[in-house]
Amino acid sequence: MNLNPKFPLYLPGVKNSNNDNVSIIGANLREDITTLGYYISGNGGLEIKIQNNYPTKEHSSFSEILRKFIQENQLNNVKRLGVAVPGPVLDGKSSPARLGWSLDVEEYKKDFGFESAYMLNDLEASAYGMGLLEDSDLDAIYTSGHLEKGNVAILAPGNGLGEAGYFFDGKYLRPFATEGGHSEFSPRTNVEVEFYQFLNNIYGIVSWENVLSKTGLFNVYRFLRDVKRHPEPEWLGERLTNGNFVEEIYKAAVEEDVMICKIALDTFLEFLARESNNLTLKLKATGGLLISGDIPQAIKDYIDKAKFYEKFKISDKMENMLRNIPIYLIKNDHTGLHGSALYTAYYQE
Repeated sequence: MNLNPKFPLYLPGVKNSNNDNVSIIGANLREDITTLGYYISGNGGLEIKIQNNYPTKEHSSFSEILRKFIQENQLNNVKRLGVAVPGPVLDGKSSPARLGWSLDVEEYKKDFGFESAYMLNDLEASAYGMGLLEDSDLDAIYTSGHLEKGNVAILAPGNGLGEAGYFFDGKYLRPFATEGGHSEFSPRTNVEVEFYQFLNNIYGIVSWENVLSKTGLFNVYRFLRDVKRHPEPEWLGERLTNGNFVEEIYKAAVEEDVMICKIALDTFLEFLARESNNLTLKLKATGGLLISGDIPQAIKDYIDKAKFYEKFKISDKMENMLRNIPIYLIKNDHTGLHGSALYTAYYQE
């Protein structure tokens, strides 16, 4: 995997030959699946040798998974570790609510004998990993053909709502994490006020993550079913109980033409366009908007790109800026894993 010039990442260690031919373990910790990869660095890129998935909840700690990965693959004297976690990282420590684990990168460095180890927020890691994307991994939702250099916004609805960005320093893109998914949701229409009140009774504080995530899509759906009284076919209720919720909603909308599912997806995508607008304005992301995450990838064929763009650019005074911002859907779902390894390989000189 080589760096894509469309993503001129700030990686000062690329020019240091001491960072070539280094063995690295990258890890992406998620609520459902934790993925680890074994990499060798070289020529400013990475070669992945091994990649394994582990059910997160079947293990008591990340150390247990890491030790299993090393033993199963008979890895010896691995030099560096990079870990991506679904939450804020402070002083090399993190306690992501979705995992229920306390993580300390210095403990892993000491216990496993790594020469260096780093921990990143998962969407910051994903921003680094996007530097390894090929052009075919980018699906244009909108592009005017006019490319403005500048900051870039990243939005990723999945188990939670990840938000991050790139700061453009005039030459390089520098990824940074945010916890913007936990900022408060605000309704715009009378129906959305009802939806807000519905969520307020459940959560108290209503965040954008309560709306734009797997749980958020379920919240939209059950509001339509339980409050607005849209009928749910009996067979659909059984599928939703026993299957993958996002997949079943998508299939029922596309293959069965079930109205409640189509309205749920339309509503979700309208909220996605609106929060994309919010994040883009807050970061002044004239360089573009990148949308990743499990849900957009799962429903990508349902997205009406023209409609999404029209919803995205609605603004009181900033429509002229928003109308020229390119929007891309990221089709690769391993950017967090690869990014943790890329940062570990080349960020330090």
